[in-house]
Amino acid sequence: MTIPEIQKKIEDGLPGCKVEILDPYRDGVHIKAVVTFTGFAGKGLLEQHRMVYATLKDELKEEIHALALETRSE
Repeated sequence: MTIPEIQKKIEDGLPGCKVEILDPYRDGVHIKAVVTFTGFAGKGLLEQHRMVYATLKDELKEEIHALALETRSE
């Protein structure tokens, strides 16, 4: 799965969010997603991360090797 595909999948799953995908090791395998979403307001960090993971479902099992996640509420 490419970085643009990961970004689109998260954006489609959380309409209105802003997603920044980083590839800190430039290997296309170890990815960091920074997701800013008003829908995170009032939710704990664990729930926010679950919301993002839910958008990626099976890709986390088979196509994405490592995903670091940072969530922010607007």
